[in-house]
Amino acid sequence: MGNATMTVQQVLIDGHWTASAGTSTFQAVNPRTREPLPETYPISPWSEILRAIESASRAAAIVRDWSGDRFAAFLEHFADRIDARAAELIEMAHQETALPVQPRLKDAELPRTSNQLRQAAAAARDGSWTEPTIDSAPNIRSMLRPIGPVVVFGPNNFPFAFNSAAGGDFAAAIAAGNPVIAKGHSSHPGTTRILAEEAQLAANETGMPAGFVQLIYRTNHDDGKLLVSHPAIGASGYTGSRSAGSQLKEAADRVGKPIYLELSSINPIYILPGAIRERGAAIAEQFATSCLMGVGQFCTNPGLIVLKAGTETEDWIRQVGERFSAAPVGTLLGPSVQSHLESGFRTLVSHGATLVTGGSSGGGTGYCCQNTLLRVTGSQFISSPAALQTEMFGNASLIVVVESDSEFVGVTHALEGNLTGSLYTANDGSDDGLYDQITPVLRQKVGRLLNDKMPTGVAVVSAMNHGGPFPATGHPGFTAVGIPASLKRFTMLQCYDGVRPNRLPTALADQSPTSSLWRLIDGCRIQGNVPTTK
Repeated sequence: MGNATMTVQQVLIDGHWTASAGTSTFQAVNPRTREPLPETYPISPWSEILRAIESASRAAAIVRDWSGDRFAAFLEHFADRIDARAAELIEMAHQETALPVQPRLKDAELPRTSNQLRQAAAAARDGSWTEPTIDSAPNIRSMLRPIGPVVVFGPNNFPFAFNSAAGGDFAAAIAAGNPVIAKGHSSHPGTTRILAEEAQLAANETGMPAGFVQLIYRTNHDDGKLLVSHPAIGASGYTGSRSAGSQLKEAADRVGKPIYLELSSINPIYILPGAIRERGAAIAEQFATSCLMGVGQFCTNPGLIVLKAGTETEDWIRQVGERFSAAPVGTLLGPSVQSHLESGFRTLVSHGATLVTGGSSGGGTGYCCQNTLLRVTGSQFISSPAALQTEMFGNASLIVVVESDSEFVGVTHALEGNLTGSLYTANDGSDDGLYDQITPVLRQKVGRLLNDKMPTGVAVVSAMNHGGPFPATGHPGFTAVGIPASLKRFTMLQCYDGVRPNRLPTALADQSPTSSLWRLIDGCRIQGNVPTTK
C-alpha cells in the first residue's frame, strides 16, 4: 500500500479529473531497482465505480446513433496526440515495466498502438464491418450496432498496445461506437494516466460527451465482479491471469453479459524429425531468440516444444540449452511475474520434468529468473497434461520428447486451447505424412496455425486471429487483434422488421449513405442503393 499522506493521482470520471473517493492506495514498482515509483494511485470504491458506470451509460445514449465518422475523428486525434507525447510515454513505460526503450517501446509497440487506432478509425468511417443486410421483399433489415459501455482491463506486459486506455480492445470498442471505462493495470498506472489524459483531450476536441472515456486504476476483486455484471455495462474485455479472468467471466456469465478474455497459452511448437536433420541449428537459434525475447513475457511465447526421440534431437536440446545458458537474463515485469514463474518451475518438476538448464531465481537485474529449459517424455505429458501445461509466463519452456508418431498425436490430443500452434517440417517432404496426422488435431486446439516460423510476432492485419479455444480465450470465435473482426465483439445484432424508412439507421436505408459501403442486399453483396423493382 502507498503512503496515504502523499499526493494521490486523480481518476477520470464523467469528463473530469477528480480526487478519488478511495482511501486505499498503491504504487507501481520499478522492476529493475525493485523500488516503488513516487506516484501514488487510488483504489476506487464501489461508489466511484458506479459513478463511472452511470456516466458511461449517459454517454452511450448520446452517441448511439452517431455516424462512424465521429468515432473515427476521435481515434485519429487520439493517435496524433499519442505520437506527440511519445517521449514522455516511453520514459514512463520504461520505468514502470523495465521493457527496453529501443527497439521494444519506441520502435515497435508505441507505433503499433497509434497505427491500431488509425486502422480502427478507417473501419469506423467505412462502416462495411457492420454487415448491413437487407431482404427487400419482406422488408427485414439488420446490422451490427453498439452494445453499450465497455469495460477494458489491460494486462501487465503491453503498456501501450493492449493498454486499457489506448490499446486494441479500447480502439475496437470506440470504433464500434461505445464509451469505454478503462481499468488500468497496477504495473503501469502512470503510463495509463498519460494515455487517458490524451484521450480526454481528444474527446474534448472532437465533441465527445462527458464519460465517453473514463479511467479508474484499481478495484478490489468483488467490485470488479460487480462492474462486469452491472446491467448498464454492454461488454468487457480482459487480458490477464487465468484465475482472475475466470472469476470475472463467472460473474458476467451469471447475468448474461459478454466478456472477452485472453488468459493462458503455451503455444506448442512441433519440430518434426526431417526438419531437425535438415536445419536443426537454425531452428534452435530461432527458438531461443523467440522464447527469450522480451524475457518471454508475450502471450504468444513458445512454452512447449514437441520433438521425437533420437540422437539428433538430443543434440538439438543440447544446443538450445547452451544458448539459454549463454544468453543474458532479462528483468521481469514485477514481483508477481517472478513468483508465478518460480511456482511454474516447481509444478513442472513435481510432475516429472527435469531441468536442462536454469530453474532458479536471479541471474540478472531486479526481478528475474534464470533462462530455464525443462524436459519430459511424451508418456509423462499424456499422464499429467493439466499440470504439465502450467503456463510459465517468462523466459522458460518445456520440451516434450515423444517415442513414436502416435505419441506425437497423443500429446496433441492432450493439449488445452492455445493462441498458436507451429509446425516445422522438412523441405524435402519427408515429414508430410506426420504433419498430416498432427495437424487435423492441432488445428482445433489453436486460433492461429503457423508453418516454419515462431509465433511471437502478431501482425496487426485484417486476417490476424489473436484468439483460440479456452483457456487461450473465453470464446474461440473472436479475436483481440485484427480489424475489423475485433470490433464485432463489442456490438449487438439488431434487426428491423417492417420498420418505416424514416426510422431506420442510415446504413439500412434504401439509399446507401456512402458509395463505399458494402451491404448484403437480397443475397448479393453490393455497393450502392437497394435496386428498384418494376
